[in-house]
Amino acid sequence: MTADAKQLRQQSYLSKLTLTNFRNYAALSLELAPGAVVLSGDNGAGKTNLLEAISLLTPGRGLRRAPYADVAREDGDGGFALHARIEGPEGQVEIGTGISGGEAAGEGGRKVRINGAPARSAEDMLEWLRVVWLTPAMDGLFPGPAADRRRFLDRLVLAIDPGHGQRALDYEKAMRGRNRLLTEGSRDGAWFDAIETQMAETGVAIAAARAELVRLLAAMIDRLPGSGPFPQADISLAGDLESEVAAAPAVDVEERYRRALANGRERDRAAGRTLDGPHRSDLVVRHRPKSMPAELCSTGEQKALLVGIVLSHARLTGEMSGLTPILLLDEIAAHLDAGRRAALFSILEELNCQAFMTGTDAALFSSLEGRAQFLTVDHGSVGPTG
Repeated sequence: MTADAKQLRQQSYLSKLTLTNFRNYAALSLELAPGAVVLSGDNGAGKTNLLEAISLLTPGRGLRRAPYADVAREDGDGGFALHARIEGPEGQVEIGTGISGGEAAGEGGRKVRINGAPARSAEDMLEWLRVVWLTPAMDGLFPGPAADRRRFLDRLVLAIDPGHGQRALDYEKAMRGRNRLLTEGSRDGAWFDAIETQMAETGVAIAAARAELVRLLAAMIDRLPGSGPFPQADISLAGDLESEVAAAPAVDVEERYRRALANGRERDRAAGRTLDGPHRSDLVVRHRPKSMPAELCSTGEQKALLVGIVLSHARLTGEMSGLTPILLLDEIAAHLDAGRRAALFSILEELNCQAFMTGTDAALFSSLEGRAQFLTVDHGSVGPTG
């Protein structure tokens, strides 16, 4: 690896994590090492809760997408707080986030502070770290609903394009406004025009960002060994806007989509919702060696495909942002055979990233002895694995 490539992959990692009234943790302070961190313990001990806390160091509602009221500890005051010390290419930074007790029922209440000062928005955290996760709930990604794949895709885009989250929020807000006009039977053409213009601008920007991510990620996947433990995937987008932005100027695509929304008002009014747009697009994945749609592959093959995509995306994130992402791999070892576990650990070391891996049996990670920090999680407490 060249010196330039090493600089691109300079590690960002959590050196300390402090939780207060978060899930089953009344109070916890952890000193963390760079590289692999293995969290072992019984089911329900709180391993995934730790990963969820780390996932909240990025915009959004974290890997469970839970309401904040569910995140706050049951016996607490209704709020929660988490604090992280990050070591990165630009030095050390302190990030804190949480809600006070009176804000737990609302989704707009999470505050973010960086080095003690209020952040302008949650997107400011992306200047300091990127977080990518893989959980058992994602095992049904390929045969599941398109909405899950869109959410997965947009998380991948956000890791390399921090503005993507705000564009998605703006589009959703505009679409909800249009849907409300439709269901109310409004005929206010000027109001429809204004909303549809905003939907066209943000919708095309979303489609363009997705298309660019897929193009870059496909090139990164091509660098995986053709006969390796994590098979290469062919990825593409199914969506009118995503197809059009690759072949026409964005301004032309915006105008076409705006006209389509205007011409489709009566049809959408009958349906009670907007039927065209990036909220209907899909991520299409195929198992390249078998030339088979991912949803028709075996459960094990789907898992290997997904791991390969996430690892390729982690490499892409490091090269595009200059920040190696923090990986959260929940119950990862239990679903991989010994060969694939060894290959995964090797790739994680090559990526030079901090990777949190959970499992009920620490023995599954025994090959990492001396190369990883081993911690045992025991219902609200965490300590070195003895």
